[in-house]
Amino acid sequence: MKSIFTFASLFLSGFLIAQTVTSSDITQQSLEKKSQMMNSSLVKNVEFTNIGPTVMSGRVVDMDVNPNNTTEFYVGYASGGLWYTNNNGTTLTPVLDNASTQNIGDIAVDWKTGTIWVGTGENNSSRSSYAGIGILKSTDKGETWQNVGLPDSHHIGRILINPNNADEVIVGAIGHLYSSNEERGIFKTTDGGKTWTKTLFINEDTGIIDVDVAPENFNIMYAASWERERKAWNFVGNGKNSAIYKSTDAGTSWTKIADKSGFPIGDGVGRIGLAVFNENTVYALHDSQYRRKAKGKKVASYNLSKEEFNKLTSAEVLALRNKTLDNYLKEYGFREKFRAENAKQLLRPGGLKPKELMAFLDDEMAIAFEEPVIGAEVFKTTNGGTSWKKTHTEYLDGVNSSYGYYFGEIRVNLQDENSIYVLGIGIIKSKDGGKTFSSISRENVHADHQALWVNPKKPGHLVEGNDGGLNISYDDGESWIKLNNAAVGQFYSVNVDNEKNYNVYGGLQDNGVWFGPHNAKIDKAWHKSGQNPFKSIMGGDGMHVQIDNRNHNIVYTGYQFGNYYRINLETEENIYIQPKPEKDAKPYRFNWQTPIHLSKHNQDILYLGGNKLHRSLNQGDTWETISDDLTNGGKEGNVAYGTLTSISESPFQFGLIYTGSDDGLLHVSKNGGGSWTKISENLPKDLWVSRVIASKFKKERVYATLNGYRFDDFTPYVYMSDDYGQTWKNIGNTIPTAAVNVIKEDSENENIVYLGTDNGLYISFNNGTSWEAFSKNLPNVAVHDLVIQPTVKDLIVATHGRSLYKTNVASIQKMNDSVLVKSIALFDVNNIKKSKRWGSSRSQWRKASTPEIKIPFYVNADKKITLDIYADDVKVNSISVDANKGYNETVYDASFSKKGLKDFKKSKIGKGNNDVYYLPKGKYTVKIGEEKTSFEVE
Repeated sequence: MKSIFTFASLFLSGFLIAQTVTSSDITQQSLEKKSQMMNSSLVKNVEFTNIGPTVMSGRVVDMDVNPNNTTEFYVGYASGGLWYTNNNGTTLTPVLDNASTQNIGDIAVDWKTGTIWVGTGENNSSRSSYAGIGILKSTDKGETWQNVGLPDSHHIGRILINPNNADEVIVGAIGHLYSSNEERGIFKTTDGGKTWTKTLFINEDTGIIDVDVAPENFNIMYAASWERERKAWNFVGNGKNSAIYKSTDAGTSWTKIADKSGFPIGDGVGRIGLAVFNENTVYALHDSQYRRKAKGKKVASYNLSKEEFNKLTSAEVLALRNKTLDNYLKEYGFREKFRAENAKQLLRPGGLKPKELMAFLDDEMAIAFEEPVIGAEVFKTTNGGTSWKKTHTEYLDGVNSSYGYYFGEIRVNLQDENSIYVLGIGIIKSKDGGKTFSSISRENVHADHQALWVNPKKPGHLVEGNDGGLNISYDDGESWIKLNNAAVGQFYSVNVDNEKNYNVYGGLQDNGVWFGPHNAKIDKAWHKSGQNPFKSIMGGDGMHVQIDNRNHNIVYTGYQFGNYYRINLETEENIYIQPKPEKDAKPYRFNWQTPIHLSKHNQDILYLGGNKLHRSLNQGDTWETISDDLTNGGKEGNVAYGTLTSISESPFQFGLIYTGSDDGLLHVSKNGGGSWTKISENLPKDLWVSRVIASKFKKERVYATLNGYRFDDFTPYVYMSDDYGQTWKNIGNTIPTAAVNVIKEDSENENIVYLGTDNGLYISFNNGTSWEAFSKNLPNVAVHDLVIQPTVKDLIVATHGRSLYKTNVASIQKMNDSVLVKSIALFDVNNIKKSKRWGSSRSQWRKASTPEIKIPFYVNADKKITLDIYADDVKVNSISVDANKGYNETVYDASFSKKGLKDFKKSKIGKGNNDVYYLPKGKYTVKIGEEKTSFEVE
C-alpha cells in the first residue's frame, strides 16, 4: 500500500493545489518521526495533568468481557483509547497510552492467553471518526503494543479470534472513509498476525462492517459488507454492494447470500449488523434507506406527515416542541444540515412559510423530498441464510431515524433464541424473536447506543456502551448503573475566564457544553453531595464558547449548525441569538462547528459566521451582515457545506478581521467588513480552514492552518504571513504527518507557537521554523483546541477523546533566544506557604504531608548538575540532577541536609513527625553555578 492517490498534481508558488490521500507508509514514517521527536524534545520533561472532567464521558465502540470473571473487561472508546477494569468498572485504567493512536474500531481478547487485539480506526462513519493505523496486538496486557498489519485499512469493523487457536484471527475492514482503497474486506491470519490473506474483497468502495461466528463452530461465520461514501458536503450510507456473506471454512472463502433470499437488495441497502445464535439461526439489523410507501396517514411516532407539515402555518410550526420538529427533520434526512432552531429561525415573521421551507430544504439536500426512509428493520434466518424474513410488521420508528449508518448493532441472548437487543438512538429489546419490542433506555443512560455485551451465562446481565459512556444492568435493562470515571470526553473547544480561581469551559461531541473550576478534584467525592464540580449549560453537540471578560456569568455558546445562545449563568436566562436572513433572502448556511468571536475591543460586539459574516453590536440581540458569501457557494449534498469555520479579529485594530471557510477560502477585511480581500489564492485549494489567527504581537501577522482530513489527506498544512496574508510561509514542513486542528500563539513570548493535530501537540520556539513534540503524559490523541489562562499562565489542551489536560507554561515562556544560547538558566521558583502539617499526617494510616518546591531550569546539553539552596550564606541543602537538554524541573522537599541543619542557627526549625527538619519562613536562594533565583517560604 505504498502509492499515493493523486487528485491533481498542479503546483503554484511551491504550494500543492489539490489533495492527495496520505499513504500508510508516510503515516508509519510519521509515527516513527514523532517518537524520535518526543525523545529529543526540549520540553520532554514538561508534564501534562489530566483535569477531566469525567461526568459526561465519550463514545464507547466496543467491550470485551472475561467470560469466566465478568467483573474483568476492556472498553474501547472511539478516540479515547483502550481501558481495563478488574472491579466491574468501578475504576478504569488506560492501557493504550504508549501506542501510536487512541482511535479504535473494535477490540478482541483471547482470555486464555491474555492477548489483546485492537482494530484501530472507528467503525462509525461519522464526521469525527478518525482513521487508524491497522491492527495492534499486545501479549502483556497493554504494556507494549505491536502493529501487526493492515495499516491502510483506516477503519476496522470487527475482529474474531478462534477460541481453539489464538493465532487464527478474522478481521473485517471497512477501509478509507473519504476515499477509495483496496485494503478493505475480510482478512485472515493463521500465524498471529505475521501474515494476512485477503479472503473477501468486493470493490474499493465497499468494506466489511460486521462479522459474527456460530458460537459452537468457528467454521460457520457471517459477514456484512457496506458500501458508503462520505464527503465533506455529502454522505451516502447505502448501495447495491451492501449485503450479507457466509463462510463455512472459518473465513477462508465466502459466498454472497442469494438475491432471492428475502433479504433486501439494491441501492437502498444500508449498514447491516449481525447476531448469530447458532449455525443456522441469525438475526440481521438492516438500515433500510428505501422510502416508505405513502399511505396518507401520520408517521406513527412523530404525528406529522409531509402533507400535514406543509399545511401548517408558520405560527403552528413555531409552536411545535423542538424535539417534535427535530424528530421530523431527522426522519426525513435533514440531521446532517438542520436542527429545529434553524428551521424555526427561517419561519419567523417575515420569513418562509412551511411549504417554502421544505422546498428550500429539498433544494439544499438535492434529494426528492418524499416519505421518510424505512430505517431500522430486523430480519431472521433459521436455515443458514437460504431465506430471510422480517420479524416485525410495524416500522421501528425512532431507532435510527434517517441516520442508521451511525448505529447498526444487534445482539442475541445465547441462552434464548427469541431474546434480542437492537441498538440505535435508544435501545430496545424483544422477547419474542423481534415481533414486538420494548424500550430499555433509562434516565441515566445516554442516547446513541454503540456496543452491547450480553452475558451468555447469567440472564439479564448486560454491559452497554453509548455516546455518553458505559452502563451495566443486571435486570435486563430495566435499571442501569452508570460507570463514567474515565476521562474520555470528546472536546471540540475550550475556553477560560479570568476569575481568580478560573473556570474552564468546553463543548463536546454529543455531550453538550460544560464548565467548572480548573482545579476541581476529578474523583467520586461529588457523589456524597450530588453536585459535580462541572456543570452542564447546553445540550446537543457542544460548540465554541466565548466569555465576557467584564462579567464571567455572560457566556455565548450553543450546539451544532449555528444554534447559539447568550447565557446568564447567574440568572439562568438563555437568549437564542442566531442571525436570521432578511425577508425573501436566501437562508444562511451554518457549519456543524459554527465559529463565534467576541471582540477584544468591545465585549458587546460579537461575530458569528454562516456562509456570510455577521456582527452584533449589542450582545447578539440584533445583527448586521458585514460580508457577501465568503465561501465558494456550497455544494449539493446532505451535509452543511460552503460555510465559515474560523473568525479572528486583530487585537491591534477594530475591524481588522480574518475569516476561513470549510472549502478553503481565507479573507481579510481592514475596514470592519466594508470590503473583503481573498488571501488564499496561493494556498492549497479546497481544504478545510481549521484556524485563522490574527497575531497579538504584530499587526501584519496572521496564522492559518488547513485540514485535509475530509480527503484522507493528513498532511500538516500550517502557514504564517507577515503581510496580512498577501504572501504565506509554510511552517508545517517538519511536523509529523497528521491533520492540523488548531494553532495558538503564546500569551507572552511572540516566538512561541502551539499546534494541535489529530495525533498530538507541538510547540515551536521560533515561530514555526522548527517544532518540538509536547507530550509528556499526553497520549497520541486528537487535539482540537488550546487556550492559555493569561494570569496563571496555564495551557489547557482540549482533546477529542481524552478530555482536558493542563500544564503551566510560565517558565517555558522565558525560553527566549537569550536563554536558549546559555549553558544553564534558572527560572522563577514559586513561593510556598509554611504549614505545620509538613512531615505529619492527620492519621496514622496516611502518609506524611511533604511540601514540593518545583525548581525549573534549562540546560543546553544532557549533563549532571547540582542545585544548591541557600539561606543568606548558609547552604541548607543540595540536589544532584541528571538533566536533559532543554527544560527540566526538579522537586525540592524543603528539607535540610545534616550539614545545613548544623550551620543554620537563626531561628527555631520545625521538625516533622517523619524526623525531617523543614525550612522556616524566610527568603531562600537557588544556585546552579553562577545562575541563581530566589523564593520565599511565607
